[in-house]
Amino acid sequence: MAISIKTAADIEGMRLAGRLASEVLDMLTPYVRPGVTTKDIDRLAHEYMTQVQRGIPATLGYAPPGYPAYPASLCTSLNDVVCHGIPDDRPLKNGDIVNIDVTVIKDGWHGDNSRMFVVGEASIAARRLCQVTFEAMWKGIVKVRPGARLGDIGHAIQTFAEHAGYSVVREFCGHGVGARFHEEPQVLHYGRPGTLETLQPGMIFTIEPMINAGKRDIKEDRKGGRPYDGWTIVTRDRSLSAQWEHSVLVTETGYEVLTVSHGSPEPPAFATAGYGERLGRLPAQTLPPGAPLPSGLLGTSGIAGLKDSSLAIGPAFATT
Repeated sequence: MAISIKTAADIEGMRLAGRLASEVLDMLTPYVRPGVTTKDIDRLAHEYMTQVQRGIPATLGYAPPGYPAYPASLCTSLNDVVCHGIPDDRPLKNGDIVNIDVTVIKDGWHGDNSRMFVVGEASIAARRLCQVTFEAMWKGIVKVRPGARLGDIGHAIQTFAEHAGYSVVREFCGHGVGARFHEEPQVLHYGRPGTLETLQPGMIFTIEPMINAGKRDIKEDRKGGRPYDGWTIVTRDRSLSAQWEHSVLVTETGYEVLTVSHGSPEPPAFATAGYGERLGRLPAQTLPPGAPLPSGLLGTSGIAGLKDSSLAIGPAFATT
């Protein structure tokens, strides 16, 4: 399948979908805390996407070849889960780290992004993994410009992560995104510079490295002898894993990150273009204690005692 080059009108649609996907993560931030289940988080996100944004959760019912229909409106990958974790009734615990991956369909366009969240007080090792993974994603983003090669992105991510003592998952990669959830090209998070496809203005794809604290090997999740759910992937050695994701447009002179909202973490200092030449740097925004979410969400979430939570996103990753 050929790589889709987006028109100006297509790009406007992708900007809206990307912003909405990022705003779902902003909304969820105060609820990612000890005692809340990932199923609670999924329910909040579903209501927000469908009732407030008037969008469609792309993951719900998604069934690519070889997979069962995905049963939730987002993915929640906890601790040693590499990707595609299905929300469940287990409460989050102090010290957990969790990736929340959200894709919103708006007017036929897909906005795809994810962030890492630290639940309560996590270990230095867990926090460092989240930080390094965030920076690894950005090492890839800043390589995006016309004439660059996809291998340049993967090489930048791999060398940065491995220099920090971590490993890069090879079996899953970024992807083109647009009117379809998964398009060409595949965006590897490892590789050699000067290889693979040449970037052209109008390409849109995700950069979403999965970085393991231990070895890069992964496996299907069959904890406790239970049947495989068809989706959840964990590290083979049960080490922690982290992931960040943005959807990125190749512009005429560089890049533009499309999955941006006021709650988006600030890019690292080496990303001098920030979120791209059109957007620049967006300041983090704080939701004051007691600030209401849209009508109906709190009343139907089933999460007690969280109405007065604060939302504050730090310079690199969300801590709740």
